[in-house]
Amino acid sequence: MSQGEFVLQEDFNPTFLFTWKGIRREDEARYHKHEYLEFCYIMSGRGRHRIEDQVYEVGEGDFILINAGEHHQALAGESGGPTVEFYVGLTNIQVEGQQKDCLPVSAAGPVLHTSGELKMKLSRLCIYMEAEKEMGRLGRHFMMKAYAMQMLVLYLREHEQPQKDKPMRQCSFESVNRKYLVEKIMDYFEENYARKISLDQIAGNMYLSPFYISKIFKAETGETPIHSLIEIRMEKARELLLEEPSLSIQEVASMVGYEDAYHFSKLFKKKFGIAPSAMRRQES
Repeated sequence: MSQGEFVLQEDFNPTFLFTWKGIRREDEARYHKHEYLEFCYIMSGRGRHRIEDQVYEVGEGDFILINAGEHHQALAGESGGPTVEFYVGLTNIQVEGQQKDCLPVSAAGPVLHTSGELKMKLSRLCIYMEAEKEMGRLGRHFMMKAYAMQMLVLYLREHEQPQKDKPMRQCSFESVNRKYLVEKIMDYFEENYARKISLDQIAGNMYLSPFYISKIFKAETGETPIHSLIEIRMEKARELLLEEPSLSIQEVASMVGYEDAYHFSKLFKKKFGIAPSAMRRQES
């Protein structure tokens, strides 16, 4: 086997342990080590990581490898701004020529600075894993493991071939992430339209600012998030009015997220040009 090549056996089957996403504003409490492999992907912001007494500056798109047995500590950025970190833990990893639960480290150190297509792929894999974790659907453990293994293999591929031999590819990272962000918000609206929903709440769940979400959403759809939510609610209300004639206007309003039936009726009339009660009479 030549230098820079890695062999993954047919039975290569790491054990997936966990993912963790969080916002770092202060130093991690302990300088510690694990008996498993861990990697951290910086989703946004800037920070620092101390690994084996060497401190590395890290920023958005950086992939930090922490091999088993290595002492490490995540540190806040010197600017004091928040850093969004995404961690993955794996064990039972054996790559030829490496110790158990260890991956090769380049001469530049354990921090891989990514851009373009690789950055896009790693970012999306983190988003997919977090979505699986939050939704809690059947088979989520296996889906998260599959995504984690993709991240692991992408890292190994970076070491398999020298950077100078890699073809340059053009990729719009921002465009892909924007579309996915809008899809996630629309899915959330479809599933939660009956609840109280605020832009601040959505922004907090996604670790983004309300202003940024509004700007991206409008750029992609031509509408504000709140306007799109109202559209979904009005369509749902129309279905309820026509399919459930025993429901009162107040009940319909409550079922699509409005406590005030008068406010609901105003929005409904603005959307369809007719009051809810009049539509029901018209269709009966």
